[in-house]
Formats: sequence, C-alpha cells, structure tokens
Amino acid sequence: MKPSAIQVLLVDDDPVFTRLASELLKSVDAGRPLKLTTAADGRAALASIGESHYDVALLDHNLPGANGLEILAEIQKRPCASQPAVIMLTASGSESLAVEAMKRGAKDYLTKAGLDLYSLSRAIQSALTQKRLAEQVEAYHAQLAADLDVARRLQQSLLPQSYPVFPRSVLPGQSALRFEHRFFWTTQLGGDFFSVQALSDTQAGVLICDVMGHGVRSALVTTMLRALVGDLTAESGRPDQFLSAMNERLTAIIQQTGETLFATALYLVADVGAGRLTYARAGHPPPLHLRRRANAVAPLAFPQQAGPALGLFRNADYVACECELAVEDSLLLFTDGLFEVVRSDGNEFGLERLIEVARHRMHLPLTQLVEGVIEDVRCFCGGEEFLDDVCLLGVEVVRTGAQAAHAN
Repeated sequence: MKPSAIQVLLVDDDPVFTRLASELLKSVDAGRPLKLTTAADGRAALASIGESHYDVALLDHNLPGANGLEILAEIQKRPCASQPAVIMLTASGSESLAVEAMKRGAKDYLTKAGLDLYSLSRAIQSALTQKRLAEQVEAYHAQLAADLDVARRLQQSLLPQSYPVFPRSVLPGQSALRFEHRFFWTTQLGGDFFSVQALSDTQAGVLICDVMGHGVRSALVTTMLRALVGDLTAESGRPDQFLSAMNERLTAIIQQTGETLFATALYLVADVGAGRLTYARAGHPPPLHLRRRANAVAPLAFPQQAGPALGLFRNADYVACECELAVEDSLLLFTDGLFEVVRSDGNEFGLERLIEVARHRMHLPLTQLVEGVIEDVRCFCGGEEFLDDVCLLGVEVVRTGAQAAHAN
C-alpha cells in the first residue's frame, strides 16, 4: 500500500519566500512524500486547518491581521489529534520570539533568511516526532482517565447502597437503628471506606476506615478492606477481635509488597436489644456520642493505648470498650478530613469545634444533623472544596430493649 502523504501547510504572505520554501519541500526526505498547501494570512490558515488535516504547519510570525503567535494560540485550542505540528518562521531571528513560540506549543523555530534544505528537513522530522509523541501521551492519558473512571465507579459500588433494618422484618421507617452518611473524594479514587452490616435483628456492626494517601494504592487497600469485612463474620460481634483479625490479614498482604501502607479504622457493635455499644479503634479518631436526653456530646472514651493503625504490625492488640446506648442517642463516625480542614488564615477546624457543632445541632433529625455538620465545616473554610477525603456516618437509636427486637 502506498504510504499516505505528509500534509504540510505553509502560511506566509511573501510570494517569493513561498516559492523558495515550496521548492525546498520537494526535496525533504521525511520517509513519506509531502503534499503542500499554502495560505497567505492567519484567517485563511485557520479556515484551512478547520477543513483539512495537516501534519505540519510552517507559520510565519509576521502576517496580515494577526501575528504567528496569535495563530499558534488558536491552533493550540484544538484537540491534540487535529493540531498540526507548528514550526515558527521569522525574518528577524529573535531569540526571545523563539522562546515564546516554543512556550506556546511550537515544535521548532526557523529563520527565513538562512533557510536551507538541511534545517528544513531536520525541523520537519523533529516536529513530526514530537507530534507522534504528543498524540501517544494524549491517548495514554485518555485511556488512563477512562480506567480511573471505571475504577471510581467500582469503588463507589463497594460503599453501602442501602442500610440494613433492625429487625430485618420491618420497613426502613420502622427500624430501631437509622443511618445517614456523606462521602466526598478529593481525587478520582478515594481512601475512605465504611460499611454497615446486620449481625442480628438487634445488632449492627459498623466499620469506618481511612487509608493513607490517595489514588490507586489507597483505593486498592479499601478494596481489600471491603473483602475482609465479608470474610470476618466469625469475629464481627467482638470489635477487638474483629480489628485484630483484619490487621493480621491486611499486614500479611502489605508486607509482601515491601511498601508502607496502613489504614486507621474504628469498629463498633450497636446492640439495641441490650442497649449497649461495644467498640474498638485502630488509630482512628473517636466517634462522637450524642446523648440527647442528657443534652451531652462527647467523644467515646478509649484507653490511652487503643491500638495501632491496621497494616503496620503483626500481632497488634486492640481494646474493646463498652457504654450504654439509649433511645434518641446518636453517633457520628468520621475520618480526619472532616475536622482537619484549614481556612485561609491557617486556623484548623479541629475536634473541639466539631464537638460544638454537633452539640448545636444535636436535637435535629439525623439527616439534618449530618447535613448541618458538613455545612458548618464548609462555612468555616469559606465554602472551599475539601482537600482530603471526607466520610461522615451518622447512627441514630430509635428504640432499644424488647421493642427493638419486635418492632411493629
């Protein structure tokens, strides 16, 4: 099959130079024949580029109506595949103009006065090579973006699409436990994760995790954590044993990679039948316990050494704690991206301010409570987007005791 011609557009208003360049182009060896089209001004050049495909454009700097840099800027607005590789031409030989042209996307620069076959051939071959590389990079980035989009949607599918009800026989509006969450990713792939599972008609197992870093590595770890949640059903009723088992399995996987990866985590079992909350943490911020009837808000109490983050050490110990869980109580579980936001003056939102925000809104219904906390954090930082992944999960106790197990 005969190779396709290299399409060259020469933009110059000097007919003498146009004839000279046309003759030189006939002798250029670029591996394929060259087909030349000419234009005498920028408007005609842009119209021609819009109608036809060009591999290379030889663009004079001094043109009627617009200079070459302005035309170059218009060319750069086009999709990469439809941009010709631009070689800037000038009669002045200005070094500053050459630098500016290259900054704006030109592939090379030639002085018209000294133009010869060697310099023209070299410039065209170099421009074509750079164009091929640019197209390959764009194709790679497009494929990467598509892959990341699929990965993001897959990762989103790992998050709970609905919440369990307690007991299982009731409608969501009759559940003894209610849940509400807000989730924000700062990149295409996130490192925060949570799950809610029904352990019995009166017991919910709730996990929240925050994997170090962002991007593909953290997303892969969240995927592993999701898989481990389903594997550890035997330990799911004991928060300390659950975190220990999760840590053992995650550490065994991570150590094989030779990388330092870890995730903070908190796991709790809300037992509305017994009116008890059992919980343990692995380097994660303590949840807030909102006791509406006592008009009190405070972080859940932990011993000083509650256990290291998951994935760092084998045989790590985690401590299970307990407290009463009463009707109208709520819990707010969150990752550190929620309270570590910093506004323009350098002030951090902080845990103490988060406690005050929760106290101010504690008597609102759960949905409004969760939404209001997010609103207050955003307001603090001037409405800016979060700089770290944020996960906020609210749990509300509607009934406890026998009523919880036998809701109508």
